Amino acid sequence: MNLCPITYEPCGDQKYSVKGLRLLSRGLKTLNDISMTQEEQLREAAVRATKMSIQGIQPKLSAVLNVKASSFEIVDRGGRFILKPQSNLYPELPENEDLTMRLAKSAGLEIPLHGMVYSADNRLTYFIQRFDRHGKTGKYSLEDFAQLSGKSRDTKYDYSMEKVADIIERYCTFPLVEKLKLFRLTLFNFLVGNEDQHLKNFSLITRDGKVSISPSYDLINTTIALASPQEEIALPLKGKKRNLTRDILVDYWGKERLGLNERTIGNVASEIELAVPGWRETIGRSFLSDKIKEKYSALLTDRANLLF
Repeated sequence: MNLCPITYEPCGDQKYSVKGLRLLSRGLKTLNDISMTQEEQLREAAVRATKMSIQGIQPKLSAVLNVKASSFEIVDRGGRFILKPQSNLYPELPENEDLTMRLAKSAGLEIPLHGMVYSADNRLTYFIQRFDRHGKTGKYSLEDFAQLSGKSRDTKYDYSMEKVADIIERYCTFPLVEKLKLFRLTLFNFLVGNEDQHLKNFSLITRDGKVSISPSYDLINTTIALASPQEEIALPLKGKKRNLTRDILVDYWGKERLGLNERTIGNVASEIELAVPGWRETIGRSFLSDKIKEKYSALLTDRANLLF
Protein backbone atom coordinates (compact mmCIF):
# COMPACT_ATOMS: atom_id res chain seq x y z
CA MET A 1 0.00 0.00 0.00
CA ASN A 2 1.55 3.28 -1.13
CA LEU A 3 1.33 6.57 0.74
CA CYS A 4 0.69 9.78 -1.13
CA PRO A 5 3.67 12.16 -0.73
CA ILE A 6 1.29 15.13 -0.88
CA THR A 7 -1.28 14.06 1.74
CA TYR A 8 0.38 11.10 3.56
CA GLU A 9 -2.82 9.15 2.85
CA PRO A 10 -2.94 5.56 1.50
CA CYS A 11 -3.28 5.55 -2.29
CA GLY A 12 -3.26 1.84 -3.17
CA ASP A 13 -0.92 1.04 -6.02
CA GLN A 14 -0.96 4.65 -7.26
CA LYS A 15 1.79 7.16 -6.48
CA TYR A 16 -0.61 9.93 -5.45
CA SER A 17 -4.03 10.11 -3.88
CA VAL A 18 -6.97 11.73 -5.64
CA LYS A 19 -7.10 14.31 -2.85
CA GLY A 20 -3.41 15.13 -3.30
CA LEU A 21 -3.79 15.65 -7.04
CA ARG A 22 -6.85 17.85 -6.54
CA LEU A 23 -4.93 20.04 -4.12
CA LEU A 24 -2.63 20.87 -7.02
CA SER A 25 -5.44 21.24 -9.56
CA ARG A 26 -9.02 20.00 -9.78
CA GLY A 27 -8.32 18.96 -13.36
CA LEU A 28 -5.24 16.86 -12.51
CA LYS A 29 -5.87 13.12 -12.92
CA THR A 30 -2.29 11.91 -12.54
CA LEU A 31 1.15 13.38 -11.98
CA ASN A 32 4.19 12.29 -13.95
CA ASP A 33 7.63 12.05 -12.40
CA ILE A 34 9.97 14.99 -12.79
CA SER A 35 11.93 14.11 -15.91
CA MET A 36 15.32 14.62 -14.24
CA THR A 37 17.21 12.67 -11.60
CA GLN A 38 18.38 14.29 -8.37
CA GLU A 39 21.85 14.99 -9.79
CA GLU A 40 20.38 16.44 -12.97
CA GLN A 41 18.13 18.71 -10.90
CA LEU A 42 21.10 19.90 -8.84
CA ARG A 43 23.07 20.70 -11.99
CA GLU A 44 20.08 22.47 -13.52
CA ALA A 45 19.57 24.49 -10.33
CA ALA A 46 23.21 25.62 -10.44
CA VAL A 47 22.90 26.70 -14.08
CA ARG A 48 19.66 28.62 -13.51
CA ALA A 49 20.52 30.12 -10.09
CA THR A 50 21.21 33.64 -11.39
CA LYS A 51 17.87 33.70 -13.23
CA MET A 52 15.69 32.96 -10.20
CA SER A 53 13.98 35.69 -8.21
CA ILE A 54 14.17 33.50 -5.08
CA GLN A 55 17.59 32.17 -4.13
CA GLY A 56 19.32 30.68 -1.14
CA ILE A 57 21.87 28.11 -0.09
CA GLN A 58 19.58 25.16 -0.78
CA PRO A 59 19.38 24.42 -4.55
CA LYS A 60 16.02 25.41 -6.04
CA LEU A 61 14.23 25.26 -9.36
CA SER A 62 11.32 27.40 -10.52
CA ALA A 63 8.43 25.49 -12.06
CA VAL A 64 4.89 25.67 -13.36
CA LEU A 65 2.30 22.90 -13.25
CA ASN A 66 1.23 21.84 -16.73
CA VAL A 67 -2.12 20.18 -16.03
CA LYS A 68 -2.56 19.02 -19.61
CA ALA A 69 0.84 17.26 -19.54
CA SER A 70 0.33 16.16 -15.90
CA SER A 71 3.77 17.36 -14.91
CA PHE A 72 5.88 20.10 -13.39
CA GLU A 73 7.87 22.05 -15.99
CA ILE A 74 11.08 23.92 -15.13
CA VAL A 75 11.06 27.61 -16.11
CA ASP A 76 13.35 30.61 -15.66
CA ARG A 77 10.60 33.16 -15.08
CA GLY A 78 6.94 33.13 -14.13
CA GLY A 79 7.16 30.05 -11.94
CA ARG A 80 4.32 29.28 -9.55
CA PHE A 81 6.15 26.56 -7.64
CA ILE A 82 9.61 26.13 -6.14
CA LEU A 83 11.19 22.66 -6.37
CA LYS A 84 13.92 21.52 -3.98
CA PRO A 85 15.72 18.27 -4.88
CA GLN A 86 17.61 16.00 -2.53
CA SER A 87 20.86 17.40 -1.11
CA ASN A 88 24.26 15.75 -1.27
CA LEU A 89 25.25 17.49 1.98
CA TYR A 90 22.27 16.86 4.26
CA PRO A 91 20.17 13.67 4.30
CA GLU A 92 16.46 13.61 3.52
CA LEU A 93 15.92 17.37 3.37
CA PRO A 94 12.78 17.21 1.15
CA GLU A 95 11.18 14.68 3.51
CA ASN A 96 12.27 16.76 6.52
CA GLU A 97 10.95 20.06 5.19
CA ASP A 98 7.66 18.61 4.00
CA LEU A 99 7.04 17.00 7.39
CA THR A 100 8.01 20.13 9.34
CA MET A 101 5.79 22.34 7.22
CA ARG A 102 2.94 19.87 7.78
CA LEU A 103 3.45 20.06 11.54
CA ALA A 104 3.55 23.86 11.33
CA LYS A 105 0.11 23.95 9.75
CA SER A 106 -1.31 21.84 12.57
CA ALA A 107 0.32 24.30 14.99
CA GLY A 108 -1.85 27.07 13.56
CA LEU A 109 0.70 28.70 11.26
CA GLU A 110 -0.20 29.86 7.75
CA ILE A 111 1.48 27.47 5.34
CA PRO A 112 1.43 27.46 1.50
CA LEU A 113 0.45 24.39 -0.50
CA HIS A 114 3.38 21.99 -0.45
CA GLY A 115 4.22 18.32 -0.89
CA MET A 116 6.64 16.03 -2.67
CA VAL A 117 6.88 14.65 -6.19
CA TYR A 118 8.83 11.68 -7.49
CA SER A 119 11.78 12.24 -9.80
CA ALA A 120 13.19 10.14 -12.65
CA ASP A 121 15.34 8.16 -10.19
CA ASN A 122 12.31 7.62 -7.89
CA ARG A 123 13.75 10.02 -5.29
CA LEU A 124 11.48 12.65 -3.80
CA THR A 125 11.68 16.36 -4.59
CA TYR A 126 9.94 18.89 -2.34
CA PHE A 127 7.60 21.45 -3.92
CA ILE A 128 5.95 24.56 -2.49
CA GLN A 129 3.54 26.93 -4.17
CA ARG A 130 4.66 30.54 -4.36
CA PHE A 131 2.49 32.66 -2.10
CA ASP A 132 3.61 35.96 -3.63
CA ARG A 133 1.71 35.22 -6.86
CA HIS A 134 -2.03 35.50 -7.50
CA GLY A 135 -4.29 35.29 -10.53
CA LYS A 136 -2.60 34.80 -13.87
CA THR A 137 0.04 37.51 -13.59
CA GLY A 138 -0.49 39.23 -10.25
CA LYS A 139 2.27 39.65 -7.66
CA TYR A 140 2.10 40.61 -4.01
CA SER A 141 4.77 42.87 -2.60
CA LEU A 142 7.15 40.75 -0.53
CA GLU A 143 10.19 41.89 1.44
CA ASP A 144 12.29 39.71 3.70
CA PHE A 145 13.62 41.01 6.98
CA ALA A 146 17.19 41.18 5.66
CA GLN A 147 16.03 43.76 3.13
CA LEU A 148 14.00 45.63 5.75
CA SER A 149 16.93 45.74 8.18
CA GLY A 150 19.62 46.59 5.63
CA LYS A 151 21.35 43.23 6.03
CA SER A 152 22.65 40.90 3.34
CA ARG A 153 22.98 37.16 2.85
CA ASP A 154 26.34 37.38 4.58
CA THR A 155 24.94 39.25 7.60
CA LYS A 156 21.51 37.59 7.89
CA TYR A 157 22.41 36.21 11.34
CA ASP A 158 23.63 39.56 12.68
CA TYR A 159 20.41 40.56 14.40
CA SER A 160 18.19 39.56 17.31
CA MET A 161 14.64 38.38 17.84
CA GLU A 162 13.92 41.60 19.72
CA LYS A 163 14.85 43.59 16.61
CA VAL A 164 12.63 41.29 14.52
CA ALA A 165 9.76 42.39 16.76
CA ASP A 166 10.79 46.01 16.16
CA ILE A 167 10.38 45.52 12.40
CA ILE A 168 6.88 44.17 12.94
CA GLU A 169 6.00 47.12 15.12
CA ARG A 170 7.36 49.54 12.52
CA TYR A 171 5.82 48.14 9.33
CA CYS A 172 2.80 45.91 10.01
CA THR A 173 -0.75 47.18 9.77
CA PHE A 174 -1.81 45.39 12.96
CA PRO A 175 1.42 44.80 14.93
CA LEU A 176 -0.13 42.97 17.88
CA VAL A 177 -1.75 40.40 15.59
CA GLU A 178 1.57 39.79 13.85
CA LYS A 179 3.50 39.57 17.11
CA LEU A 180 1.14 36.80 18.17
CA LYS A 181 2.04 34.95 14.94
CA LEU A 182 5.73 35.53 15.69
CA PHE A 183 5.30 34.10 19.20
CA ARG A 184 3.59 30.98 17.81
CA LEU A 185 6.33 30.56 15.18
CA THR A 186 9.08 30.93 17.79
CA LEU A 187 7.62 28.22 20.02
CA PHE A 188 7.12 25.95 17.03
CA ASN A 189 10.68 26.40 15.76
CA PHE A 190 12.07 25.58 19.19
CA LEU A 191 9.97 22.42 19.48
CA VAL A 192 10.92 21.02 16.06
CA GLY A 193 14.58 22.02 16.16
CA ASN A 194 14.53 24.67 13.45
CA GLU A 195 17.56 26.71 14.43
CA ASP A 196 17.94 28.40 11.04
CA GLN A 197 15.16 31.04 11.14
CA HIS A 198 17.46 33.86 10.01
CA LEU A 199 16.43 37.20 8.52
CA LYS A 200 15.95 35.80 5.01
CA ASN A 201 13.36 33.37 6.39
CA PHE A 202 11.08 36.11 7.74
CA SER A 203 9.10 38.20 5.25
CA LEU A 204 6.36 40.82 5.18
CA ILE A 205 3.70 40.58 2.51
CA THR A 206 1.25 43.26 1.37
CA ARG A 207 -2.17 41.95 0.38
CA ASP A 208 -5.22 44.17 -0.13
CA GLY A 209 -3.35 47.09 1.39
CA LYS A 210 -2.56 45.19 4.59
CA VAL A 211 1.03 44.50 5.65
CA SER A 212 1.50 41.27 7.61
CA ILE A 213 3.93 38.44 8.21
CA SER A 214 3.97 36.22 5.14
CA PRO A 215 3.04 32.54 5.22
CA SER A 216 5.86 30.50 6.76
CA TYR A 217 8.47 28.83 4.56
CA ASP A 218 11.85 27.04 4.81
CA LEU A 219 10.85 25.34 8.07
CA ILE A 220 13.19 22.38 8.62
CA ASN A 221 14.36 20.39 11.62
CA THR A 222 17.95 21.52 11.14
CA THR A 223 19.01 20.06 14.48
CA ILE A 224 18.72 16.50 13.15
CA ALA A 225 20.00 17.50 9.69
CA LEU A 226 23.27 18.92 10.99
CA ALA A 227 26.07 16.66 12.18
CA SER A 228 26.93 18.80 15.22
CA PRO A 229 24.27 21.43 15.92
CA GLN A 230 25.55 24.16 18.24
CA GLU A 231 22.52 26.40 18.67
CA GLU A 232 18.76 26.28 19.30
CA ILE A 233 17.81 29.51 17.55
CA ALA A 234 19.32 31.46 14.66
CA LEU A 235 18.86 34.96 16.08
CA PRO A 236 19.60 35.45 19.78
CA LEU A 237 16.74 35.87 22.23
CA LYS A 238 17.59 37.71 25.44
CA GLY A 239 21.19 37.45 24.23
CA LYS A 240 21.12 33.64 24.00
CA LYS A 241 21.20 31.18 21.12
CA ARG A 242 21.21 28.03 23.21
CA ASN A 243 20.05 26.73 26.59
CA LEU A 244 16.72 28.46 26.08
CA THR A 245 14.18 28.00 28.87
CA ARG A 246 10.44 28.32 29.27
CA ASP A 247 11.03 31.56 31.17
CA ILE A 248 12.86 33.03 28.18
CA LEU A 249 10.53 31.68 25.47
CA VAL A 250 7.21 32.28 27.21
CA ASP A 251 7.54 34.81 30.02
CA TYR A 252 10.23 37.08 28.63
CA TRP A 253 9.53 36.74 24.90
CA GLY A 254 5.76 36.44 24.91
CA LYS A 255 4.78 38.64 27.82
CA GLU A 256 7.58 41.13 28.37
CA ARG A 257 8.93 41.76 24.88
CA LEU A 258 5.95 41.07 22.60
CA GLY A 259 3.42 42.49 25.02
CA LEU A 260 0.96 39.59 24.83
CA ASN A 261 -1.39 39.04 27.74
CA GLU A 262 -1.25 35.89 29.87
CA ARG A 263 -4.50 34.51 28.50
CA THR A 264 -3.32 34.81 24.89
CA ILE A 265 0.04 33.29 25.72
CA GLY A 266 -1.66 30.43 27.57
CA ASN A 267 -4.03 29.76 24.67
CA VAL A 268 -1.19 29.52 22.13
CA ALA A 269 0.89 27.28 24.38
CA SER A 270 -2.10 25.02 25.08
CA GLU A 271 -3.00 24.73 21.39
CA ILE A 272 0.53 23.67 20.50
CA GLU A 273 0.82 21.29 23.46
CA LEU A 274 -2.42 19.58 22.44
CA ALA A 275 -1.10 19.22 18.88
CA VAL A 276 2.14 17.46 19.89
CA PRO A 277 0.70 13.90 20.23
CA GLY A 278 -0.66 14.20 16.70
CA TRP A 279 2.76 15.35 15.52
CA ARG A 280 4.28 12.10 16.72
CA GLU A 281 1.76 10.16 14.63
CA THR A 282 2.53 12.33 11.60
CA ILE A 283 6.26 11.77 12.06
CA GLY A 284 5.56 8.05 12.07
CA ARG A 285 3.65 8.29 8.77
CA SER A 286 6.22 10.56 7.14
CA PHE A 287 8.68 9.63 4.41
CA LEU A 288 11.73 9.98 6.64
CA SER A 289 13.83 6.89 7.30
CA ASP A 290 13.18 5.09 10.59
CA LYS A 291 16.47 6.36 12.02
CA ILE A 292 15.65 9.99 11.28
CA LYS A 293 12.07 9.53 12.53
CA GLU A 294 13.47 8.38 15.87
CA LYS A 295 15.76 11.40 16.10
CA TYR A 296 12.94 13.78 15.20
CA SER A 297 10.59 12.26 17.79
CA ALA A 298 13.26 12.21 20.50
CA LEU A 299 14.07 15.88 19.99
CA LEU A 300 10.37 16.79 20.02
CA THR A 301 9.89 14.93 23.31
CA ASP A 302 12.87 16.64 24.93
CA ARG A 303 11.79 20.11 23.83
CA ALA A 304 8.13 19.56 24.76
CA ASN A 305 9.14 18.43 28.24
CA LEU A 306 11.15 21.62 28.68
CA LEU A 307 8.47 23.93 27.30
CA PHE A 308 5.32 22.40 28.78
